[in-house]
This record gives sequence, C-alpha cells and structure tokens, in this order.
Amino acid sequence: MKISNDTICAISTPHGTGGIAVARISGPDAIAITDKIWKGKPLENAPTHTAHLGEIIDTNGEVLDQGVATIFRSPKSYTTEDTVEISVHGSIWIQRELINTLVKAGARIAERGEFTQRAFAAGRFDLAEAEAVADLISSSSRAAHRIAMNQMRGSVSRRLETLRNSLIELASLLELELDFSEEDVEFASRDRLTALAIETKEEIQRLVATFNTGAAIKNGIPIAITGKTNAGKSSLLNALLGDDRAIVSDIHGTTRDIVEDTIEIGDYLVRFQDTAGLRHTDDEIERIGIDRSHKAAENARIVIFVADATDNDPLQPFDDFKDIDPKRIITVFNKTDLPGTSTPDGAIAISAKKGTGIDKLRTALKTKIEEIADNDNAEVLLTNARHAQALTMAATSIADFIQALNDGIPTDLAAQLLRETLHHLSTVTGTITTPEILQSIFTRFCIGK
Repeated sequence: MKISNDTICAISTPHGTGGIAVARISGPDAIAITDKIWKGKPLENAPTHTAHLGEIIDTNGEVLDQGVATIFRSPKSYTTEDTVEISVHGSIWIQRELINTLVKAGARIAERGEFTQRAFAAGRFDLAEAEAVADLISSSSRAAHRIAMNQMRGSVSRRLETLRNSLIELASLLELELDFSEEDVEFASRDRLTALAIETKEEIQRLVATFNTGAAIKNGIPIAITGKTNAGKSSLLNALLGDDRAIVSDIHGTTRDIVEDTIEIGDYLVRFQDTAGLRHTDDEIERIGIDRSHKAAENARIVIFVADATDNDPLQPFDDFKDIDPKRIITVFNKTDLPGTSTPDGAIAISAKKGTGIDKLRTALKTKIEEIADNDNAEVLLTNARHAQALTMAATSIADFIQALNDGIPTDLAAQLLRETLHHLSTVTGTITTPEILQSIFTRFCIGK
C-alpha cells in the first residue's frame, strides 16, 4: 500500500473539554516541526521516550500554553516514525490553536485512522490486529475489552496463520504435481490431501461459528423481555435498569414498540429489549408491535418470559416460543408479593414493583450469560463481520476443493480452488488486500488514531 511520507498531526484525546488534551505529530519532520513552536529545551537531540516541559508559541509569537512534549524516535514509536506527543490543558480553543500552529509549522492534519494505517504499512501489526485497536477503543465492557486485547495481541492472526500454513502445504504439493504433469507424478495421495483439507475446513467453520457469540459480547448481549400484556415487563425493565426507562400503565397494550437500554451484568454488556405484550388484538399497530416481539425473542440470546402470578393461566402465551431453545429462556413470576400467588419450580419469583427477587434474577442472568460466552469453548472469538465473511467464503472454497478431489477434477482446477481459499484467509490479516478494503477499515477510526 502507498503511504505518504509527510508529517501528520491530530488531537488524540476525545473531543471536548478535559483536564488535558494530547496532540500527536508523526512523520520524518515531527521533531523539527515541534521545535518550531516549542520554547524550552530543544527537542532535536532529545533521547527517545523522554518527556520535556516547555511552552507552545502560537503563530503570533505569544505563549499558547505550557505543555509536556514526549519524544518517540523511529522505529520505537506507534507508527515506527519519529513521533511527538504534546500534552496541553484541555481547552477546546487551545486544542484548535495548537493544531493550527502545527499546520502552519509544516504538518498536515491526519486523516481518519492514518496513524494506525501507517503502523500497519510499516509492519508493526497486521490488519486484524489493527482493527482490534478500534475495537479496544470502543469496548464498553470488561469482556469486550478482553477480546479486543487478545485480538490486538494476535490471537486471530496466529490461528489464521496456522490455517494458512496448512493450506500452503497442500498448495505446494499440488503445484509440484503441475510442474511435473508430463511425468504423471503424484506427490501426495488424494486421501491425504482430502484429510488435510477436511481438517482445515472444520477449523475454519469452528471459527465462523464463534462470530454470533463474539459479536453479541462486543455489541451487547440481546435479552428480550416478553410475556402477556400487563404482566409487568416494563416494570421489570425499569427495576433492572434502576431507572424509569419504560412507560408503566394498567392499560393493556401500552408498550407497542421495542424499548431498549443497556447495562453491565458482571463482565458483560447486555442489551435489554422490552417488547409489546402478547395478546389477541384487532389493533393493527399493536399487532405490528407483537410481531416485533416474536422477532426480538427469536433473535435474542436470552429470553425473559414474564408471567403474571395473579393470572389464572400465567403461562398461556409460552406456547408462542415453543421453537426457542428452552436453555435460552428464564421464566419469572411477577407480582408474587400479592396474596394467593405461587411460583412453579424452575421459575423465579419477583415483584418488579417492590424490587424483590431482582437480585436473584440478575444472578440467573449472569450465569446464563457466562454459559453463552463459554459455550463455544474457543480460545478465539470472532467479533468482526468482515472476518466472518472472509472465513465463510474460505470455507466454501475449500469445500469445493474437497469435492473436486473426490470427483477427480484435474489438478490445475483443484489447485485454483485452494488458491481462492488462501486468498480469502489472507484478506483477514492483510497479507492480501485491496485499497478499497483498507479505505473502508481505517476510515472507521477516530482522527487521532
């Protein structure tokens, strides 16, 4: 990939006012440009990984702010280029004037993700690891942070490298046969090639299968709250969130669309969805909401079925979910604070109005979430849709390769299918990629990263 050789700058801390803000300057002239606006010990000969106190002088020759300049000399920096990070007070005006001053001194404002793009181009990490940097920045739970850290440290890349090496071994044997096709030499038995290809295909499919869990942990595990009208679903959502997020009313059909909010349970971000109550109705708008309730329950990783303990037939709408894996369902009986109510075995007794039983429900949710997270029993969880798509295409190509071997397809055609599989795997780590893919990936980064 082609990377410009100029010097770039940007604010690396989040937009807005804070205690401090950090401007990053990277490129061949990073230190020289900073020296132009720096009043204090000259930075030209400063050792790498040292911090220096001084003043920033603006374009009018006035002191903009007192700050700290930290030097990172090539190649021991994030981008592997000479890099300076200037820490100043977090005033938005100071940040803007600092960048303007750096630009007038010879730097260029960085594009989105350009610092990480330069690090990738310099070989500091591969494309999958670079994407994990963005995931790390946006992680909103301990579990999502842990996955992003593992990926940034190469967990996905190492697994794919192992798969690529296996495929390269297969490809090399076939390529040798093509080179000696006139001698009719077979360098590896078709049984051995088929066995290796099947093993590789199964490993690829195992990785793809982890995507649903990985994406749920990254974006928030969806939990649908469903049940009859007036069973207390909205009250339960409010009790779980500790906030009056949903409208609560004795009028049937008050909730007509999905109300969504997130909280953390244990190490995981969860995404609660309060759905429209289930009942027979002639109201067209309410029916649409009920249809959405069914879809939310089908797509959720966990379903909280809320039964009204005062109802003569509290589990009646439960039949609507007979196609959902029972392991995904937690049944709660609400309003158990009222006299004459009882709770069947296997259900959790709560009073959403008074808050009783909510801690027990949280514990049950935490256990169910951990079961989901551990279900794949995988060291590596895919969280990136692009990776999952590339691996799905790789699984299809190698399945076609296996079929070609079984059908006795000529070696040159079979070898092409193997090359396609290698190509799809290589696009994940950036060993093989296109400018369009890189543009799409790095524009999702913040400016200062």
